[in-house]
Amino acid sequence: MILLKLLLVTVLVMIAGCAGEQSAFVGLGPVSSRISLLMWIMFIAAALITVLMCALVFVAITGSGSWRQTLTREKTVVLGGIAFPVVILSALLIYGFSVLRVGENLVQAENPVRIAVVGEQWWWRVIYRHDDGRTTESANEIRIPTGRPVEIELTTADVIHSFWLPAYAGKVDMIPGHTNRLHFIADKPGVVRGQCAEYCGGAHALMAFYAMAMTPADYDAWLAKEKADAKPAPDKAGERLFLTSGCGGCHTVRGTQANGTVGPDLTHVGGRLSLGAGILPKTPENFARWIGRHQQLKPENLMPPFGFFSEDELRSLAAYLNGLE
Repeated sequence: MILLKLLLVTVLVMIAGCAGEQSAFVGLGPVSSRISLLMWIMFIAAALITVLMCALVFVAITGSGSWRQTLTREKTVVLGGIAFPVVILSALLIYGFSVLRVGENLVQAENPVRIAVVGEQWWWRVIYRHDDGRTTESANEIRIPTGRPVEIELTTADVIHSFWLPAYAGKVDMIPGHTNRLHFIADKPGVVRGQCAEYCGGAHALMAFYAMAMTPADYDAWLAKEKADAKPAPDKAGERLFLTSGCGGCHTVRGTQANGTVGPDLTHVGGRLSLGAGILPKTPENFARWIGRHQQLKPENLMPPFGFFSEDELRSLAAYLNGLE
């Protein structure tokens, strides 16, 4: 009885972990819904086959002589050991290919949203491709309109990464020298979370991102704002400190002298949901924490240490960055 209660508690805890903004069980688009259905089919089929095999083992050990003799006949072995697995696995394979076709069929759709995502150690470079051939760069966050096909072009700047956005689509690897593509549609507005799903080095577990689905009108308004340069900072002290401390050598803030391309584009970092690739909520206090303690918050990240800033300087920098909306 105690073991049964322990098993029940364990199952409930595991189920609780399947909810939330990064749940693989929540299908918010046609691609992820088909993947979820395939997953449940495979889980249920695996459970039924496991029960069947346990029953056959039990019969083979404790059953009568006639039952055991039946299990050893050539016909039973051919049907149960060859024909049955071939039929079941072939059916699952064919259905799996049909699920993949759901995304491929979106390629031919009209007016897709095209976004390029480059995996870096350990953050995401996000590039929006516009119809006129120009691009707008962001980082660690993807915004998409509802009801429109989305094409994500996936590449990597260093090692193998894997782009996993379970609410909308499956996991796709990002391989050096190769370009993969992911296609999906978001059914309704909302915020979900994604993750790098392939070990890529020390800070791999802290390489996440957020995806925000917006109504088409809200998306168009946001994209128009995202294309623009940063607005002039009301308090020039933080901007001056940002530029004189060398931050502009790695980061871009469009409309200023900062034009570095090594790190994330910070032009509109104040309008994002998180800092450090999904590890901290975006607040002025967390901007200061990240600048002063980023190696403690995300060990082995490639940003140089900035432990020489005073508390007043950190607050000034944080206010400047938080205002870049």
